[in-house]
Amino acid sequence: MTTVIKRQESSVYLDIDLKQKAKELFKNYGLTLSDGLNLLLEQAINRKNPILISDLDIEPVSPNDPDYKLMKEARKGDTISLDEFMKL
Repeated sequence: MTTVIKRQESSVYLDIDLKQKAKELFKNYGLTLSDGLNLLLEQAINRKNPILISDLDIEPVSPNDPDYKLMKEARKGDTISLDEFMKL
């Protein structure tokens, strides 16, 4: 069964420096700013209290890591074969 995630473009006002730092932080985890904010919001709702990135059970991903390329491709909606994956 496939879960459909509904997305809506939203406008929020962010501190310019904070936004850039957050983008870089989330990028280290293989996340876009939108992915990171959605994750934080979901966690805050589920826990009913604010959280810190250090509370999340995810590991940093380097752009040199094969998983980074897979995540980037997945965001574009492209797919690769298992053989291509194994080459990575």
